[in-house]
Order: sequence, then C-alpha cells, then structure tokens
Amino acid sequence: MTDDLTYLSATEALARFRDRSLSPVELLDAVIARGEAVAESVHPFGDLYHKEARERGRAAEAAYGAGEAGPLEGLPLVVKDTSAITGQRYTTGSMIYKDRVAEETDPEIERLLDAGANLFARTTTPEFGWLFTTQSRIWGITHNPWRHGISPGGSSGGSASALAAGATTIATGGDSAGSIRQPAGQCGVVGYQAPFGRIPQLGASSYLYYLHHGPLTRTVADAALMANVMSGPDPRDHNSLQDRVVIPDSLEGIDGLKIGFSIDMGYYEMDADVVRETHLALEALRDAGAQVDEIPVDWAGEAIRLGHGGQEFLALTFLETCLAEHGDIVSDYFPQLVETARSYDGDVFRRSLDVAGEVWRDHFGPMFSRYDAFIMPTVSCPETPADGWQKDTITVNGKQVTDTDCAMTILWNMYGNSPVLAVPSGITNRGLPTGIQIVGRPYDDVTVFRVGAALEQRRPWLDAPERRPDLGL
Repeated sequence: MTDDLTYLSATEALARFRDRSLSPVELLDAVIARGEAVAESVHPFGDLYHKEARERGRAAEAAYGAGEAGPLEGLPLVVKDTSAITGQRYTTGSMIYKDRVAEETDPEIERLLDAGANLFARTTTPEFGWLFTTQSRIWGITHNPWRHGISPGGSSGGSASALAAGATTIATGGDSAGSIRQPAGQCGVVGYQAPFGRIPQLGASSYLYYLHHGPLTRTVADAALMANVMSGPDPRDHNSLQDRVVIPDSLEGIDGLKIGFSIDMGYYEMDADVVRETHLALEALRDAGAQVDEIPVDWAGEAIRLGHGGQEFLALTFLETCLAEHGDIVSDYFPQLVETARSYDGDVFRRSLDVAGEVWRDHFGPMFSRYDAFIMPTVSCPETPADGWQKDTITVNGKQVTDTDCAMTILWNMYGNSPVLAVPSGITNRGLPTGIQIVGRPYDDVTVFRVGAALEQRRPWLDAPERRPDLGL
C-alpha cells in the first residue's frame, strides 16, 4: 500500500483527499519515508523541511474537512535548489551561496504554495545548474533510480529522480539547455517547457530567452495541473505573456492530427534501443489516429552546435569570476566548465542568432505550417555516468560522445516560444528509460498535451510496479 501511495498521481491524490479516503498527512508521511529510504542510493534532496511540512499537512487535512481546500491542497512538493523562496536558503548547488537566504519568492513557486502545495524538500542540482549530470561539492552525487551509477540528468536531476523513486508527488525544474526535459528523459518522467513568458520569472531571468521554469511530474495530467497554476502574467516580468492558456482536464484525442518526426536530426549518434522505442511510440500515435511522417533533416547541426556555444559564451564572465574568487570551494569539475566556455566567443553568439533565424525561416516555420506537432527523442543514449564531467565521453556506435552530445534539447531553447512536453517512450534492453519531446507550434500549449496524453494512454509508464525502477526496498 505504501508503494502505491508513493506513486500516486497528483490528480488521484486530490480526488482521494476530497472524498476523504486519504489524508494529506498519510501521503506526506509515505513520500518522506520513501525519500529517507533512497537518500543514500539515489540522493535526490538537499535541505529538508519535514517538520513544517507535517504541520501544513495537518492544516490541509482540516481545510478539506472545512471545504476550503486550494487546487493543490496538501500535495507533496519538492523545489529545485535554484528557486528563491522568502526566508529559505537557496544555494543553486554552490558552496559560494551556502548561507544565502531569499528575500522574495519566485512567481511560479509562490503560485504553487498559494494553491496549497506542501513543500517538504529542496532537490539537488549541479553547481549553478551548469551540467547534464547532477553533482556538486555542496550536495554530492545524485543517481538515477533505474540504475545506481547512471546520471538522472541535469540540472533538474534531483527533481526527476525523486519522482521516479516515488519520493515526491510533484516537483519543479528549470531549463536553459534541456535541464527539465533531459532529466525527464533520463528518469522516465514527464517534464514541461512552456513557451517563454508563459510561466513568469523575475529580474535578469525574465530576459534570458533560453531559460524556462516548469513542472516535472509522473503523468501528463499532473503536468497540466501544475502548468495551469504556474502560468499567467505577472506585473514584475515585462516578458510574461498576457494571455493565460489553460490546459483542459479533458483533452481531445489526436485523430487527424499531423505529426512530423526526426530520429536523429541529422546530427546525433543514436543508441539502437532509443531508436526502437521512439518508433514504437510513434506507431502508438498512428494507432491513435494521427498521421505521422518522417521529416528529412540535414540542416540542424550548425544550429545545435551554436545553440550550446552561444550559451557557453554568455556564461563565461560569471564562471571565470566564480573560479577566480572562489576556486577553493567550487566543485572539482568547475575549471572544466570555464575551459569549455572559453572555447567560444562573441562571434559564435552572434552567429547563433543568424542561424536561428535562418533555420526557422527555411525549415521549422514551413514545417509547422504543415504539421501540428513535431517529435524527436529527448536523449540519444541514457548511459551517462552519474559522476561524469562535461568533457567525459561514452561510446555510442563506436564514437566518443559527451553528455552534451546526448542531450537532444538545445534547439527548443533556441526556439523557446514553442511548447515542449517531454514524456517517456519506453525502456532500453539494459533497463534505462527512453523519452521523446513533443514540440508544438509557438504558443500552442494544448496540442502537445493532447499528443502526450494519447501516448500515455497507449504506452503507460510508472502506473504499475513492473514499470517502475527496482529500488531494492
């Protein structure tokens, strides 16, 4: 029964809270117990707030009794350690900020808390979120629940691994090069990158076009539930979108939708199992009534390389300053981050803008005039070690590739007005999850959820013990 509770979806939990067949305290205790059981093997959490969360759980129980419950009342929530919450420490995974306390709460977190979500822990992140694994000097190494020693992805690897391990009900993440979607793919959960501005951000973050905050969950419906709460305009964010899109509880099917896809984007080295599971997912969408066509792609490679390079260049001064002033306390891999960033210059960033415009004008724009959605895998090979550094390699098809080379995500930060829903697609013969990204036309949030829900219905994930990681508990 406890295992069933720890994998209960948010929508199911809310229904049981309302009919009083489950107490918010009972669910919180179950996920806290699971978190404690996997603390050493998975290690998804940083700071813990169990005492305060139990008090809020009892208050949520009373709210349901009085008919005054909020839309997320009592749901166990974990928040990535890059988000600010008034009065709480947030380190962004760095010893440099081990004593920093927030004076303001980020808008999307404020909305979750105001809706009644029950924050009980911070999730781990690499230093400043700048790695596709989740490790840091302050938090240590986070592992994939599906296999110890394998990366859960980064930089929202703590959130994704907690969900996959049954150690939370809902979670948050941030994504500037794939940091929501890549961990979702690595851990077999759902991650949503809304169009830029849909979920508001504060200060400089609200001007970082590649950066998105968003939900991580175990089901498509749960991602919609969180996105509906997190989204909407905020007067503090000049770039927040003024219209508010609501994902409906009941989604239309996909009969008649036209979906394009590419397996490798003409660029990535693909693990054979990822290819197989992607094709099986696409076939399930055909069975659901969609027209699914392969799109030949031989034009994306430069955009992919420049997308990464431009962001490395923008981070260079900050990374160099941290290394120069705090070289004794940053993570061991930090000098390598600086070395990588130094290999790009302003011309790379400027060229990335030119190429982004050219590729959309000549390829993606015309494609979305013909297709309702586009699909590609999320991770080309899930075998990245949990303690891997940025330049470490694994072998795929006889070639050496880095974790950055395996994350198939940067294009949709470059084209950040397109919504992207990352969902599981299957599992490799070696027992690791695979995933796909469902990309929509700019600002067409609802369609990607329709496609994700259709796939989930035909190829469910994490809904039964045989489709969950073996945690040895």
